[in-house]
Amino acid sequence: MTPWTCPFCALLCDRVALDAAASGTPRLHGSDCPRAKRALAHFDTGAAAAQPSVDGKTATLEAAIDAAAHVLAAARQPLFGGLATDIAGARAVYKLANACHAILDHANSGGLLPGLRTLQDRGLLQTTLAEIRNRADLMVVIGTQPSKDYPEFYRRCGLGDAVSTLREVVFAGTPVDPSADAIKSVTSRSVPWSGDAYATLATLNALCKRRPVEASGALRELAQRMLAAKYVVLVWEPGRLPGAHAALLVESINELGKTINRTTRAGGLALAGNEGGLAANQTLTWLSGLPLRTGVHASGLMHEPHRYSADRLLADRAVDALLWIASFDPERAIAANAPASLPTIALAHPAHAARASARVFIPVATPGIGASGHLFRLDGVVIVPVAKVRDDGLPGVADVVERINARLQRVREESV
Repeated sequence: MTPWTCPFCALLCDRVALDAAASGTPRLHGSDCPRAKRALAHFDTGAAAAQPSVDGKTATLEAAIDAAAHVLAAARQPLFGGLATDIAGARAVYKLANACHAILDHANSGGLLPGLRTLQDRGLLQTTLAEIRNRADLMVVIGTQPSKDYPEFYRRCGLGDAVSTLREVVFAGTPVDPSADAIKSVTSRSVPWSGDAYATLATLNALCKRRPVEASGALRELAQRMLAAKYVVLVWEPGRLPGAHAALLVESINELGKTINRTTRAGGLALAGNEGGLAANQTLTWLSGLPLRTGVHASGLMHEPHRYSADRLLADRAVDALLWIASFDPERAIAANAPASLPTIALAHPAHAARASARVFIPVATPGIGASGHLFRLDGVVIVPVAKVRDDGLPGVADVVERINARLQRVREESV
């Protein structure tokens, strides 16, 4: 039995253990998280048997790295997508992007960009899991049911613990989370939107400012409850906010938090960053000064949050090569909308091997299972180490990317 930090969502739960015997599927202890159990089911002894391939034929790792380097050497505008890796992997990817002037976007950046845009424009008020656990007495969940994507969220916030200060959870614009056993230990209720999300948040903000405004009795009661609380935490999931302009909703939520802070205390928590999304974004920002959806061009860096969406670039056939990294989720498709003719390099979980159509496929170890590494927790302020628990014989993303970069330099020297 090995103490374990689960890497399969951005909560990075660390109060669990893993029975990771050399043979068979690792077994989870200390949690019934369905997300973790589903992911662990893909880590059996077959992982060690996975082999790289080039043009659909089994190849050595060295041959696959050589083929990947030649693909990138021939590209004029490559896209580095997926980016589901840890901090070391993200650092290596950024270095390679500098070598071949690539555009970088994460598979889950759609859930990060609304918050990033708000942070850039007006600043963002964020709290942490520990702050919620130790101080918050009222949680207002806006437009989502967290247990769908983050099954252990309420437990990580302390619901059900004797030391927790949380006493009430209100679901605004969504029914009470039906699959969360933890909220049964506190008062929970649902407050429906009185109009669309934009109008409702504006009305709620006006009520908290004690301005005269038409509103339902449920909204008025919620405003009074928030103003009476000692510490309110506002929770939302950017990727599930309605409408095409989610950043405006995040701004409204942030403004609501500022209003409440005039008389009591409030903080916000965005649920985002799965599959190394926060690690990729934070690392890219450290190294370049710009977040995801940035192009590392010969003329300089360019951040284009709309234009440089991986989905848009692939749909518009605006790139001539693709490096896709997917070391966590074996069930998620590799660049599902990429043109069949696009030269693709996939560094992915071994389970992708049977269905990947990439020109070059290299199976890689998952941080927290077959490799050690570091990831950012979803509150964005804590870097959590994830330890290797079994040897599956696979290289890590950082190692493979560094070897591709070294081979790329030799390919270019040989062509001169």
